[in-house]
Amino acid sequence: MTRMDTSVSFLRPAGLVHSPVFSHVAVVPPGATTIHVGGQNAVDATGALVGGDDVAAQTRQVMANVVTALAAADATIRDVVAWTILIVDGADLGAAFAAAAPTLQVDGDPALVTGARVAGLSVPGALIEVAAVAAVVR
Repeated sequence: MTRMDTSVSFLRPAGLVHSPVFSHVAVVPPGATTIHVGGQNAVDATGALVGGDDVAAQTRQVMANVVTALAAADATIRDVVAWTILIVDGADLGAAFAAAAPTLQVDGDPALVTGARVAGLSVPGALIEVAAVAAVVR
């Protein structure tokens, strides 16, 4: 399957679980620009943690940071082919994904997702960290 707005192909091979929220393989065509966004925490431009102990508030800030980082490379959420999501053990996973969902709504096939629960993150008080890989076909 191919997203309508790019020639990146997202595959869900037979024999692997079919999920509406992730694909298993992304094939990026030659000539695409690959953009790696390092792990984003819920910090503002001054480095202050946003959202306190509210994982939903932190997630909204994290996603805003990802959008800002992508824009700096002339990319958007629609260009993301893979997500890495780290969430601190004990944080409400449902609340985090509900807060991220409005940003992640994309027509077509969903990107690849790797998620992990972790004991802690490098930013004191951070409950979630998100990294992304995007591919822009021009």
